[in-house]
Amino acid sequence: MAWRWWALLAVVYLSSPQAAGQHHRKALYPSAHWIKRGAFSLINPTFLHSEEDTKLLFEIFFSGMQIRGEERPLLIPDEELASLSSVKKLAVICEDVLPKKLSDIRRLMADLAERRQPLSRQDFERTVLTLVYASQTLAQISDPHQKEMWMETLVHLAQALQRDLGPS
Repeated sequence: MAWRWWALLAVVYLSSPQAAGQHHRKALYPSAHWIKRGAFSLINPTFLHSEEDTKLLFEIFFSGMQIRGEERPLLIPDEELASLSSVKKLAVICEDVLPKKLSDIRRLMADLAERRQPLSRQDFERTVLTLVYASQTLAQISDPHQKEMWMETLVHLAQALQRDLGPS
């Protein structure tokens, strides 16, 4: 599955010198600053902070995690993994931060295409998760026109991540 390959890219990126750079720029994921769950720690949430977090994310992916745009946007079939307290931030990211509508993802694609600086760690993580969401959504679509639009979206997100991982 394509999302597994991109999750691997997240690991590579987190260990790269580019990930350390924080630049002042237009927010790619503005909803990350609008979390309404009442916890200061959930403002601008990120999941990956260590190698252990990365391994946990892989385990969650391999358990069959699904990011859906419905009432319960994050589904982790493995109850033990789903019950971990550290997964709370991943759930917040998937539920409240990631764009789910095609129009919102296309806005993100346009913003990514205009970028000249490397993505921050948070934005890279969220873009990988958006790519996972887009690939899972694409697999569920039967309408040829919708399928084509989501495929184009998937390709553009993958290209943006590939550009970001390229030489500086």
